[in-house]
Amino acid sequence: HPSKVGYKDLVPLWKAEKFDPDALMRLFVQAGAKYFVGQAMHHDNFDNFDSRHQRWNAVNIGPKKDISGLWRAAARAHALPFGLTEHLGASFNWFEVNKHSDTSGPYAGVPYDGNDPAFEDLYYHNQGSALEQNGEWRWYTDNADFPRHWFDRIKDVIDKYQPDFLYSDGGVPFGEIGLRIITHLYNTSAAVHGTNRAVYTQKNTDPSMHMVGVLDIERGQMDAIAERPWQTDTSVGDWFYNVRDVYKTPEHVLEMLVDIVSKNGNLLLNIPQRPDGTIDDECEHLLRQMAAWMEPNGEGIFGSRPWEVAVEGPSLVKATARFEEPVVVWSPEDFRFTSKGDTVYAYQMRWPEDGKSIIRSFASGKTKPVTEVRLLGHGSVAFDQTADGLHISLPSVAKVEGPHGFAITQA
Repeated sequence: HPSKVGYKDLVPLWKAEKFDPDALMRLFVQAGAKYFVGQAMHHDNFDNFDSRHQRWNAVNIGPKKDISGLWRAAARAHALPFGLTEHLGASFNWFEVNKHSDTSGPYAGVPYDGNDPAFEDLYYHNQGSALEQNGEWRWYTDNADFPRHWFDRIKDVIDKYQPDFLYSDGGVPFGEIGLRIITHLYNTSAAVHGTNRAVYTQKNTDPSMHMVGVLDIERGQMDAIAERPWQTDTSVGDWFYNVRDVYKTPEHVLEMLVDIVSKNGNLLLNIPQRPDGTIDDECEHLLRQMAAWMEPNGEGIFGSRPWEVAVEGPSLVKATARFEEPVVVWSPEDFRFTSKGDTVYAYQMRWPEDGKSIIRSFASGKTKPVTEVRLLGHGSVAFDQTADGLHISLPSVAKVEGPHGFAITQA
């Protein structure tokens, strides 16, 4: 009970004694990862690195390891851009509930552990900050001192790790102070590489903010091609390991990936770890299934650009607010398109039981003549381009789990 046991008592129980970032990174790369993002700190005000400004960190307490640094070394060893997420900005308000107490029962009125002033550097001096003073929940605090503290903590992350990617869990925090952090990120990258290679993502949907930071949609997607690159961040299940969790299937993840990429987006997929640093068998199975799919089908994903249209077919993904992850029932009439050079890739979202595919977007008179169609992972297949579409005869091969891709060449 939080009146007897607090977060301070849980942190030392985390050991990460089986954490093998290199082995995990190898598996992530096989599954198609082209950049890796670890967590610098979450809403719990605990830093996963040797922080200059927070004694509650993974080097001092718990694992006694620089988790962020170990992830960075593994990413670099596998030639992946390395990024970090920060959820610190909202933590001042999120953690306000630790100042409460039960209103009924045996602990009614007994203060939660967060009221102990000896641990204010973990729990914050934030009584009434989120709800009572403002009348409604606010993501970022209006406390006068916290933005500077946030700045110092995030600057420390940038200075230590020179990340290629920084994710804020919300819009740009704290106005000008947040903009100064983004400037520092970009300037640090330019100093290291000669030009800025860093990417900053944030969740403000105002298009003017997309000049500052790439739009990230948490557990949501776009319904059409976006002018600027964007990202969906989601998880295979819960954000943190839950032994009772029901994960997405590999097919679901791959369907999301294809739909997102067709609309100029990236997918950032969370794989939850156990407290000992390992992943469970179900996550490993999902990643290996993704790896098997990527080997033939990644050709139309990596390095691709949106085509003239993204979508064909009756099943549509609706643009959603965060946390409203769409569930789509796909049919063989559903396609998603990408392009690379002179090749268009058409991903059919369901395998047709009769072995016949029709792509209406390639009807004769609507587009240039088709000269070759390849089923990715197989080779050239028979086709006929008519006024009602591109008719493709699928070979007698084991049907693909997840979308299967056609590479289409035109005259």
